[in-house]
Amino acid sequence: MNTGRWISRLWLFGGYTFLYLPIFALLVYAFNDSPIPSVWGGLTLKWFAKLADDPEMLEGLRLSMLIAFLSASAAVVLGLLSAFALVKFQRFRGRGLLEGMVNAPLVMPEVIIGLSLLLMLVSLQRSLGVPARGAFTIWIGHVLLCMAYANVVVQARLKELPQQLEEAAMDLGAREHQVFFLVTLPMILPSLASAWLLCFTLSLDDVVLSEFLSGPGATTMPMIIFSRARLGLSPSVNAVAAVIIGAVSLGVIAASLWVARQERKRQRDMLLASG
Repeated sequence: MNTGRWISRLWLFGGYTFLYLPIFALLVYAFNDSPIPSVWGGLTLKWFAKLADDPEMLEGLRLSMLIAFLSASAAVVLGLLSAFALVKFQRFRGRGLLEGMVNAPLVMPEVIIGLSLLLMLVSLQRSLGVPARGAFTIWIGHVLLCMAYANVVVQARLKELPQQLEEAAMDLGAREHQVFFLVTLPMILPSLASAWLLCFTLSLDDVVLSEFLSGPGATTMPMIIFSRARLGLSPSVNAVAAVIIGAVSLGVIAASLWVARQERKRQRDMLLASG
């Protein structure tokens, strides 16, 4: 019995090491004084200082953050609407088509999605003159991709909600929109926060869709990193990756604490209501 437990722990440790050791190595080499990544030259902060003097990377970071924020916000709203329709309305005309269209980006390669969007946008631009490829078209592609993930997260939470609470609110005189905003929405807020973080991360590090949908003057940070990495690894790339890892880690920790607090509050309120 003890042997099996130690084997399980060993496999778990090996899995975490395989996943997070490269990230740890990247953080360490972001402080490497040597310009050659494979040679350790001591600790330094000069690459972070050079990052502040890199207007291309800073502009790419700003654009990526903006697109990720807007994409996550729009995707959560659309994912919530689609998940609510699929869970609350079991039978309506076109339900199967809606479910298939929403889940299609989950199983379809991003190359196919990017190519199809590119062909559609080129056709629209030739016939109507808009939209020109740039930040707006990248945002459209990211919303399409992220909406599918948001729908899965929110739909799973909606299926777990006790229907008795919504029915009790309607029995007490609440209208359907009041039930949604006063009962359903507060209970699914943690799942919305989780879906937003997931969509933000997916949009922030996307390269394939951005390559297909970008235009002149619209280059995201992952595109810049990818183009520079093909010419050889640079410590400045490690520096910007370290900054992003730190910012994302703080955001995930803060969101996790908030979600856990909201979940404990929800369980406490349900116990008080049932008692």
